[in-house]
Amino acid sequence: MKIKLKQGKWQVVVACLILLGGCQDDQKAVAQPKPASISNKSEKVKQDERLEYERCLKAAESGDAVEQNNLGVMYANGAGVKKDQVKAVKWYRKAAEQGHALAQYNLGVMYDTGKGVKQDHKQAVEWFHKAAEQGYALAQYYLGVMYATGEGVKQDYKQAVKWYRKAAEQGYADAQYNLGVMYDTGKGVKQDHKQAVEWFRKAAEQGDALALNYLGVMYDTGEGVKQDYKQAMEFYRKAAELGNALAQYNLGVMYDTGEGVKQDYKQAMEWYRKSAEQGSADAQYNLGVMYVTGKGVKQDSKQAVEWFRKAAEQGKAVAQFYLGVMYHNGQGVKQDLDQAEVWYRKAARQGHELAKGMLKVLGESP
Repeated sequence: MKIKLKQGKWQVVVACLILLGGCQDDQKAVAQPKPASISNKSEKVKQDERLEYERCLKAAESGDAVEQNNLGVMYANGAGVKKDQVKAVKWYRKAAEQGHALAQYNLGVMYDTGKGVKQDHKQAVEWFHKAAEQGYALAQYYLGVMYATGEGVKQDYKQAVKWYRKAAEQGYADAQYNLGVMYDTGKGVKQDHKQAVEWFRKAAEQGDALALNYLGVMYDTGEGVKQDYKQAMEFYRKAAELGNALAQYNLGVMYDTGEGVKQDYKQAMEWYRKSAEQGSADAQYNLGVMYVTGKGVKQDSKQAVEWFRKAAEQGKAVAQFYLGVMYHNGQGVKQDLDQAEVWYRKAARQGHELAKGMLKVLGESP
């Protein structure tokens, strides 16, 4: 099965974003921070961090909200002081209660992830809301995610759209992408593929790989824009080169089918493999097909079985069926009718008609 894939980021779970940077800079945020190990830091750097921590502590204890938030960051990341998530929460809270938007956001993250405090999605929503109402784009975006996923609040796509839009209008790429998904799927807003394309384009211009892939899908299918396979190829390639597994798969399909580019099975194999190695069940299945048919690669039934198995174990019905076929025929694996039945049955339970038929051939009921 060779289909183009598009997925909505609104489905993702909120990621942990903690503010990083110097103690005096409270305007920079990055996702999933990976602070340098203290043991790898030079003595000079450690000394400077310690002095900065002491300065921040003094200012924070005097009631400075900015420095209270920054002190929380230092505790959260172990900069200048031993990492302590509980103390990070303590200082974020002090700043948040003074109305500091970034601290309110950071406190929301701690509640959402359960770091330094008992996990509480409702509390996370409350603090994200406070920061969002002050115009903080990251908080607006994550508040949208909470409404879209129904974590800590009743699921409400209209509210999700509202907050995504606020963050998107501030130029936040993830929000622009999610808003595009909402327009494309008609969740929380009237379905409008042209609006979806507009928001995907804004995010894509910032290098968002998911948006680049989705924009490729829109050009590929002609939704919201005139169908143009060459444009689709261009966007798929950009996203694929950024490492996006969906785009790598889609680019493989284009080479496989010869849409928007000269048919090239070797190139198809290359991109399917990149996607498959990232865990894409669709790419794993297609890679198995290429090994069975010998397109773009030397025919190798053992390799086909390996890739069908990877996809099958992720629940892909057609891969389960073909893995059953390989066991049934003893192709690439020792013939084993019991194993064939096992995989046919898994596929049949998902409604795969050919698998149901093969169970009957084996004398088993679907």
